[in-house]
Amino acid sequence: MDFMQERITTIHDFRIEERSLCLALEDIAMERPMTLLIPMLFEEIFGDHIENILKHINESNFLSKVVIALAADDEQQYIQVKQFFSKLEIPYIIVWCNGPSVQQVIEELKEKDLDITMFSGKGKDTWIALGVATLDSYAIAMHDADIVSYSRLLPAKLLYSVVEPDLDFFYNKGYYARIDMEHLVMYGRVNRLLLNPLLNSLMKKTHYNSDFLRYMCAFKYPLSGEFGITSDLALNIRMPGDWGLEVGLLAEVFKNTALKRICQIDLGFYEHKHRPIRSDDEEGIQKMAKDIIKTILKNLVEVDGLDIDEAFMQSVNVLFKRAAQDRVRQYHADALFNGLNYSRHGEECMIEAFSKYMLSAGREYIQNPTDVHLPDWKRAISAMPDIREKLKDAALNDFNNYG
Repeated sequence: MDFMQERITTIHDFRIEERSLCLALEDIAMERPMTLLIPMLFEEIFGDHIENILKHINESNFLSKVVIALAADDEQQYIQVKQFFSKLEIPYIIVWCNGPSVQQVIEELKEKDLDITMFSGKGKDTWIALGVATLDSYAIAMHDADIVSYSRLLPAKLLYSVVEPDLDFFYNKGYYARIDMEHLVMYGRVNRLLLNPLLNSLMKKTHYNSDFLRYMCAFKYPLSGEFGITSDLALNIRMPGDWGLEVGLLAEVFKNTALKRICQIDLGFYEHKHRPIRSDDEEGIQKMAKDIIKTILKNLVEVDGLDIDEAFMQSVNVLFKRAAQDRVRQYHADALFNGLNYSRHGEECMIEAFSKYMLSAGREYIQNPTDVHLPDWKRAISAMPDIREKLKDAALNDFNNYG
């Protein structure tokens, strides 16, 4: 355990006490209501972990509301999810993001010349649910529905720094150790073997002159999907619409608030499902890696005015492979000391794959540097002033009419 600070404030868990933290949040909630947002797929209600998540959410008396951002294929799936969440004792709303009621509101927005119908997936679902959550919340915490090692301390940690008046942060990013302590396996490959060495290689390539890259390098786990955010900030950031969601959100926060209002917090050990390698280039870790790379490149152009061309990408790729290979040696030492199962060959193979994806992603970006962001909520409200209320009414309409 370390106690070092970064370019952004790092909140360590030296001795955070769950009960006292939750009691403090209950007092703050009287003035600053808090919402928990959980994006999820229909099939995640069948996971062994979701029952434990509900149990601990029901113990989170500091929460005023839970918003479920649901992706379900049909009415029957929606009804099953509705029945499942009837166990929640805290007020909740299920937003069927790809259901007909919500889609009707999205079509109305399109008629106002703001078209988001080409987007799909977690980014769009999060965007829709954030709109509903910001209606009556001072701050929102978001985490996935597949967390195995869950307790009420997780949302409490995410929220406290953004609702406690004496701290007054606007954004809090969770970080953790991706270690499976049961099987003694180190995960987090995309972060360890792609993003971290890529950011450091870009820093070297740009002669350490990029404030954006220094900011990104300050995060211990940039790909974490867990964060707390004030509603005001949430309304002002654009939501990435692809697998670059987490990195893109960090970039948006960088552009929209001061560094002293951004922090990260230690969430301890963390376990959730792991994305397999697939042969289909549009699925799995390949798609994720390429979207992350293109998101970083786009923001380097947008923030620093960097020129991205084939020669630049070839040079960065050389630097990346050297940096990533150094990481393998370092993680091998870490694993050996801690008795973890670690395959240097497997990690080197991942680096070779990431290197190929990097060149491919770079060429795709150069040929088509299209923005893949949903608009910020301020613009959506400008186009349709009552859109958030309509989305909430659509969700309530589904809840009352189905099942």
